Amino acid sequence: MTNEQAKADLASIVDEVQQQMRTIARVQQARAELTGTGTARGKRVTVTVNADNAVIETKFSADIAELEYAEIAKAVTEASQRACAEVAARTGELMQPVRERQARLPKLADLIEDMPNMQVPEPVTPSTAAPRASERREAGARVDGPVFAETDRVERAGSVTDQSW
Repeated sequence: MTNEQAKADLASIVDEVQQQMRTIARVQQARAELTGTGTARGKRVTVTVNADNAVIETKFSADIAELEYAEIAKAVTEASQRACAEVAARTGELMQPVRERQARLPKLADLIEDMPNMQVPEPVTPSTAAPRASERREAGARVDGPVFAETDRVERAGSVTDQSW
């Protein structure tokens, strides 16, 4: 590959990354304006959350007194979870252009010879179970750090701060 071709390829990648950053900025602004609303118990309870899933409004209908306190508490939880699910779905829709653009970007292994591909782990869905529920205690295994594909296991002798470097 000629030096001019390498410069052109790099300029193209930099341009694509800059476009991606502009897209992310637009998505972040749109996300900041999101709200989600959920209802429960025949719309006796309505909860609205912002994009960070903070409750910003809770409303009870005129016939809320027909419910027991435990039913009201459960309804508030259900309505909140529904509102959060709505925000998550709308956030996913907002992120679609970012994911599509990212898929077009070259992988690290395409740019640097013998470099393994890194894959960001899929997010783990948090439990909506009550704090002391058995479902919460049985939550899945933790994943630490990025996942490298197409690599061989190499034993480390030390760290990058060792004097042997």
